Amino acid sequence: MEALFGYVATNRKSPTGDSSSKNTQSVNNGSPSQIMVLDARKSQNIAIVLKSLALSRRELLDALNEGQGLEADTLEKLMRIAPTEEEQSQILDFDGDPTRLADADSFLFHILKALPSAFTRLNAMQFRSNYDLEILHMKESLQALELGCKELRSQRLFMKLLEAILKAGNRMNAGTARGNAQAFNLTSLLKLSDVKSTDGKTTLLHFVVEEVVRSEGKKCFISRSHSLTRSSSRSSNSISGNSTSKEDREKEYVTLGLPVVGGLSAEFTNVKKAAAIDFKIFSGTCSALAARVAEIKQLVLQCMADGKGGFVQEMKGFIEDAEEELKVIREEQKRVMDVVKRTTEYYQAGASKDPFQVFIIVKDFLAMVDQVCVEIARNQQRRKSSTANYGSQSPNSQESRTKMRFPVLPANFMADKSRSNSSNSDADS
Repeated sequence: MEALFGYVATNRKSPTGDSSSKNTQSVNNGSPSQIMVLDARKSQNIAIVLKSLALSRRELLDALNEGQGLEADTLEKLMRIAPTEEEQSQILDFDGDPTRLADADSFLFHILKALPSAFTRLNAMQFRSNYDLEILHMKESLQALELGCKELRSQRLFMKLLEAILKAGNRMNAGTARGNAQAFNLTSLLKLSDVKSTDGKTTLLHFVVEEVVRSEGKKCFISRSHSLTRSSSRSSNSISGNSTSKEDREKEYVTLGLPVVGGLSAEFTNVKKAAAIDFKIFSGTCSALAARVAEIKQLVLQCMADGKGGFVQEMKGFIEDAEEELKVIREEQKRVMDVVKRTTEYYQAGASKDPFQVFIIVKDFLAMVDQVCVEIARNQQRRKSSTANYGSQSPNSQESRTKMRFPVLPANFMADKSRSNSSNSDADS
């Protein structure tokens, strides 16, 4: 039990005032008793890990002296059981019989006696092992940010949605000081579903998306019509005169436009990736990596005095490459952040506190648009079923859309930028 669970049995016949030293514990395993410098539980955990690695002291020392030869998994496990500085001091200060030390304590004692910087070297080797993944992640983040900015500035349909929202806002605010805005606060995109029509049957988001769906559907319809023969076009035009076919075309516009608008979010894969990037972590990664490289550089200078093994040469090569690469990454980060800053300012002035907020807003807005498209498709299917069951009894769809009314938007819906732009344009005219 004592060996398995790391405690001294209390029912052993031994004096109450056992003469164990201040920093050691005796564990009776039969004969002779073992000494633990470390906490019993930690000593046991270390022993379990060492046993799973099947790594001898000699093999570990050789790897540490050469600066290579240990797998990433092995490095991770060894660093997980690394003793603290205080524990290392206790082990190195042990002046008793080393043969009586428990397995884990004995292993650490001989390693640290032979190479006091053993775990500092392990730490450096583990950092080098993980370095490429850290750099790859940084490069992927930079790429996602730059391409995300490109998506935000060049996607035609997204711009069309924003224009439709601006026009709707100006129409709703007609006759007020805010009725001629040139832009709006991007955060307002997430409030569109909160703006209800006066009858409470729809939202501003639904209204705008449905208008854009119809517009895109009409473009698809016209494009498809142009691909038909002249005779087919004349036939189609002759049919378009009656009101029934006009209503049917309105429905077809929605049918054709839904896949276009509903597929919009698929065009913003990099915006979604950029939205998942934590700005604080991203901005501090290069500095953190550079600080670790500087620490290893100091370690190499300390180890040069030994003049033994290939650890120094291995790490010197790594340090030179890492310093050069981090310099390039820093320049690239600065360039990409300038692109992000320009894109953010294009959409919402003064949003410097969280430069990546623009990606989060757009990602959430696109998810809302997707949901609205699903609801429009569901409602259209419901109307089809209703028409099939009861016949066409509803008023003309174009008429009902014209009658849609919304209240005046609140003052804080439009951005300061919008109001200043609006006033500037008024002053110029």
